[in-house]
Amino acid sequence: MSLKNYKPTTPSSRFRSVPGGDEITKSRPEKKLVVSGKSTGGRNFAGRITVRHRGGGCRRHHRIVDFKRDKHNVSARVAAIEYDPGRSAHVALLNYVDGEKRYIIAPMNLKVGAVVMSGSSAEPAVGNMLPLERIPLGLTIHNIELSSGHGGQLVRGAGTGAILMAREGKFAHIKMPSGEIRMISIKCMATIGQIGNLEHETVIYGKAGAARWRGIRPTVRGRAMNPIDHPLGGGEGKATGGQPRSPWGQYAKSMKTRNVRSKSNKFIVSRRK
Repeated sequence: MSLKNYKPTTPSSRFRSVPGGDEITKSRPEKKLVVSGKSTGGRNFAGRITVRHRGGGCRRHHRIVDFKRDKHNVSARVAAIEYDPGRSAHVALLNYVDGEKRYIIAPMNLKVGAVVMSGSSAEPAVGNMLPLERIPLGLTIHNIELSSGHGGQLVRGAGTGAILMAREGKFAHIKMPSGEIRMISIKCMATIGQIGNLEHETVIYGKAGAARWRGIRPTVRGRAMNPIDHPLGGGEGKATGGQPRSPWGQYAKSMKTRNVRSKSNKFIVSRRK
């Protein structure tokens, strides 16, 4: 993927960049595989704001992505590579031989016209989904299941990829994009390849309006508030107020948030740090 840069005709366009869209081959989504996204405004089921600075933005139609790939041993042809407003990665439209259509996350080097398959009998090629016990060691994988049959839950963002390091008994050792090495059952499925749209993280909005299109509202700095409104507020001049934290005192840095009694700790072989 390549980025498109604007001529610096205005201050907002001087550093702005947008995805070039070289990989995208189809602009209109499949109607039966689209669901209208409802804006929550950062509120939960009780109507309370749980995520700040959310609201507005363009209306989005999310693609229904098949993370399970449960049509085993049925080949499908890649019909198009499309944009999905609900995720950072692109999606690929699959046309199965029985006429069904599904979306999957598009890995790198998956071209239109390629044939992909899922199941134990599939070859370890880009776009195919296999059990971890059938994938050769050292390959890059994504869309990894945590529990067999639950569908892919790990490594689904643009440009990410995990590495199958080893197999030991009933578990496989997988190196995550963060550097953490985790044990996952060899019966779980994973897709071969690294996810495309690598330059997604290098996109620069360039202006406040581009953030508003994405439903991101303005953020007021804590140090600009009063002491009653934020732990960092108040003081004469630009007082720091200590470490960065939320209005409720939750530290943003240098504080471990993982539960030390989590049941999944036993599956972590090596921490990311």
